Amino acid sequence: MDVNRNRSRRGTFAAVAAALALTLAACSSGGGQSSPTGSASAGGGGEPQKITFLTHWGPEQVSQLEDAAKKFSQEEPGITVTVQAVPFANLLSTLRTQGGSPNGPTMASIYDAWLPELVRDGVAAPAPKDVADDVQGAWAQNVVSASSAEDQVYGFPNEIDLYALNYNTRLLKEAGLDGPPTTFEELRSYAQKLTDEAAGRHGFGVITNWASGAVHPFLSLAASNGGHLLDDQGKAALTDDRVVAVAELYKQMLDDGSIDPEASAANANTTGPYLDNFAGGRTAMIIMANWWQGSLKETMGDAYADVATAPIPVGPDGDRSSSISYSWLTMVNGNADEKAQEASWKFLSWLNGPDSGENGSSAMGDILVGMGILPSRTSDIDAHKDALSDPFLKTYVDGLPDATPFPTVVGGDAASQAVQKHVESLIFGREDPQQAMEAAASEVDAALGK
Repeated sequence: MDVNRNRSRRGTFAAVAAALALTLAACSSGGGQSSPTGSASAGGGGEPQKITFLTHWGPEQVSQLEDAAKKFSQEEPGITVTVQAVPFANLLSTLRTQGGSPNGPTMASIYDAWLPELVRDGVAAPAPKDVADDVQGAWAQNVVSASSAEDQVYGFPNEIDLYALNYNTRLLKEAGLDGPPTTFEELRSYAQKLTDEAAGRHGFGVITNWASGAVHPFLSLAASNGGHLLDDQGKAALTDDRVVAVAELYKQMLDDGSIDPEASAANANTTGPYLDNFAGGRTAMIIMANWWQGSLKETMGDAYADVATAPIPVGPDGDRSSSISYSWLTMVNGNADEKAQEASWKFLSWLNGPDSGENGSSAMGDILVGMGILPSRTSDIDAHKDALSDPFLKTYVDGLPDATPFPTVVGGDAASQAVQKHVESLIFGREDPQQAMEAAASEVDAALGK
């Protein structure tokens, strides 16, 4: 899911990071949830109004969403909701190919970086005023901006995700290491000490075959060294020494044998060898997002007790740990007919409202927290404050104020894929650090029209 998310920026990174902090601080500002516009009884008489929710979630989460949809339909019998699930790798293409038709999915959960292009292409419908007002009142302002384009709200913000160092405490203890690494130098040293070729274990894991999995951990290390993907003019900043230093760190760990490229692959569901190797104790440390907690618990069983999290190690030119953050939102298909759009906004308002879940949480908030994902609605954060103090998640929650949001701009997805290509070329020895960053910078600028 990772995947992989907010939304347009380098110049607004500081403001968005401040808003993320506000999301945690503003827990009492949730307010009430009004019904969206008028024909709230869409599908009122005759045949029920049928609407479809497109997601990349797995079977357990789809089941939770279906349960929520059934509860909604009991309250609103004139509307029926069907959940359609596809692998993450197929989510955007499915939305693009089917979303241009009135018969395509009427709602979709999307990565925030996709929103500018979906708005440009008319696939994302603007929210009605009462929905937009409700969103603006229940989420921190710059979290709202992640679901907006040109000051118009286009959906409900759902999750915020960011990255932290995940490590195996048992392996660190066996290697005589006390606590996680906090600097680039320590990260390399720890990775060397944790690598045991005879045991088939490597000290540090990287991710390939998946754009966010390859790019976000790399850029999180760059952010912790004072670097950025884009400069203040919106051009690629990948040749900055503070970013090249991360590529050089990768190369050093590859040369040390601390990174095993063959253990890095992700599959279409963003699981695969990289997850299996960490869960099986063959990778000692990896930088990964908060949402994979559920996968770790399911895959590792009792061995999950060995997992701990820590802030991203700080580079020699950095003054604080930072992580790339991104978010997701739920939008409505602008090509759906008017009644289907009205029914969709009504369902989404209910799903994300404080009366649909347990103990003041929205139903969406309950689903997200159950997946180990940080909800973004202020009242959901308050309702789940005990769960969000879980030791695994606390590192991520504490890191929100200093997070560096991934830019949401037209061409941002293509820019991410360009960085992925050259980070992977570095990992597999096809390019050296300087070559990889120069080539990535050129392609990022081309993708952004710079």
